[in-house]
Amino acid sequence: MKKTEISLILSILFIGLINGQSIVEFGVKPSNSPELNTINLQKAIDGLSKKGGTLYVEPTEEPYHINGGIILKRNVSLVGANAATPRGTKHPTKPQPVGSVFKITDKDNVFITVESATQIKGIQFWYSEQTTNDPSKIIEYPATIKLSKEGNTLGVSLNNLTFYGEYLTIDFAASKGVISELLTVEHCYGYPLSGIFIRIDYCYDIPRILHCHVNPAIRREFAGDNSKEIIDAVIAKKTFAYSIEHTDNAQLVDVFTFGTYGGIYLGGESYGQLTNFNFDCVTIGIHKKGNNSFNRNWQISQGSIVANTGASIQDIHPIIIEGKGHTSLSNVEAFSGNNPAVTNFGVSYDFMTVKGNGKATISMFGCRMRNYTAKEPLTVLNKNAIIQTFGCIDKNEEVFKY
Repeated sequence: MKKTEISLILSILFIGLINGQSIVEFGVKPSNSPELNTINLQKAIDGLSKKGGTLYVEPTEEPYHINGGIILKRNVSLVGANAATPRGTKHPTKPQPVGSVFKITDKDNVFITVESATQIKGIQFWYSEQTTNDPSKIIEYPATIKLSKEGNTLGVSLNNLTFYGEYLTIDFAASKGVISELLTVEHCYGYPLSGIFIRIDYCYDIPRILHCHVNPAIRREFAGDNSKEIIDAVIAKKTFAYSIEHTDNAQLVDVFTFGTYGGIYLGGESYGQLTNFNFDCVTIGIHKKGNNSFNRNWQISQGSIVANTGASIQDIHPIIIEGKGHTSLSNVEAFSGNNPAVTNFGVSYDFMTVKGNGKATISMFGCRMRNYTAKEPLTVLNKNAIIQTFGCIDKNEEVFKY
């Protein structure tokens, strides 16, 4: 036996040991119809669910064209060969990605629904028919990844995933009767044309969103950037890239968005920590609500916000705080300026607007506030709010005290 043949066999054995069985072994092939690939992938998942294991999305020159409606059953991992690819992989002669790629054209079904104790890792999701330049041709696909509604979803990991041309990326919105816990989303990249990248609701035990990036240049290498008109249309949806509601002790570290209406929505029934973030070319950077003063508190630190776009300057606020609860802001900077990638005013109205009539408490430490048009950086519409500032600098480069 030749050395090359031995090397090939060892490589195959190594892949099997590390990554599980290739989906090609179960009849999921680039040459198949999307209907057949869906049937074969589901059969593979169903067979593996009883004992648990991994299905390996073997990298190929042509993507796996596959329809939605897939259920990733309990105990199964779907693993590809890619790290996150935030500008896109590229075929040497065709405008398409290569590697562990699912090509999606199904307009009617959620692509994949996840159950408990599942993992998706190292895969690219490509919506090959999605426009990059004409808002009237945006296809409103269902979510790429969604929680199961058949029961509680506990322990799901999404890692090193890239999404090209999706409409709603990750929908982890459960309900009061069917909850989720311990969700982890890490190193995931995309630009959803609904503006919604990760939505979490009714997660009662520590969800984590780590090192995630929303950017309209996500398809640059093989399809070009999304046009200014597309970005403006996404902003006009008035949605948030990240949304947290009915959630205990959420952890968000190193999250980014560019060209969405909102950076992050922190709902009235949520609490947690947000740190090391950048929300660029948004209308609202952070909208934090609170429905009680006991545990509807957020610690927010080490971040920057460029709020410069929207229907009017009066709509543009780096931070909105509304309702009850406590908010701690530490080393948060907001500045604005012109960016040719999006229609914008180049300024925000203020640094922070405080709304409602509940007893909101706000502590600000070392915040840098500039490029706003209002006379003062804080617009306080809540007479019951208690606000203290320490070492904060306003647009005149003077210490601001409230």
